Amino acid sequence: MKERGEEKDGQLIFGRNAVLEALKAGGPADKLYVAPVEQKGSIGKIIALAKQSGVPIKDVTTAKLDAMTGNQAHQGVALTVAAVPYAKMEEVWQTVQQKNEKLFLIVADEIEDPHNLGALIRTAECCGAHGIVVPKRRSAGLSPTVFKTSAGAASHLPVVRVPNLSAFMEEWKARGVWFYCADMEGQTWCQTDFSGHVALVVGSEGNGVGRLIREKCDFTVALPMLGKINSLNASVAGGVLMYEIARQRLSIQAR
Repeated sequence: MKERGEEKDGQLIFGRNAVLEALKAGGPADKLYVAPVEQKGSIGKIIALAKQSGVPIKDVTTAKLDAMTGNQAHQGVALTVAAVPYAKMEEVWQTVQQKNEKLFLIVADEIEDPHNLGALIRTAECCGAHGIVVPKRRSAGLSPTVFKTSAGAASHLPVVRVPNLSAFMEEWKARGVWFYCADMEGQTWCQTDFSGHVALVVGSEGNGVGRLIREKCDFTVALPMLGKINSLNASVAGGVLMYEIARQRLSIQAR
């Protein structure tokens, strides 16, 4: 089995939360690797769930896990899985229709840092989003680091990868979806109506949302910047806006 290069293929998940959620999700798992640590608490749950699911368990040294994960924080456990399939947008749309809900979608525009993408997926799943869209080029994919940073949320939230983000937007705008761009200049986030089919576009921390994608959006939503720096981490800015969307959908009124 290839141990290096699995980051690229997304076949190795590590970290206790990520592995536990992957096993809970019931996806195809090949083998669980466990370093010699005290096997109780979350590790005990992981081992028990793996046995219950018929996943082979292999005891390895900490050095072996370090090599497999590129010396990242694996917390004594890693799981190899079949290549993680990306979801199809039609599947996400079908779920929305079955639940009789309004679409709540996150669009990640050129977010290349896997930690940022993982954090964005984690918040999106917590906020009740139906899925997240990433472009094939100039974007992080479903790597082990994304799974780790998402604390396992990537096992539950559909991730759709599209060849052309601009064309994707055109198609779904025609189907009644409103695209909201998170940017420095625009209407105030808490005075924006998110009651329809919503796709929130979040750009990279360095460059923000690209010009072409920004121009295709229906609305631009801004957060106030009161300090001396003029940008927020992509997952932080996205998180504030996602919770505003969730607040409106739950009809929670501010006092």
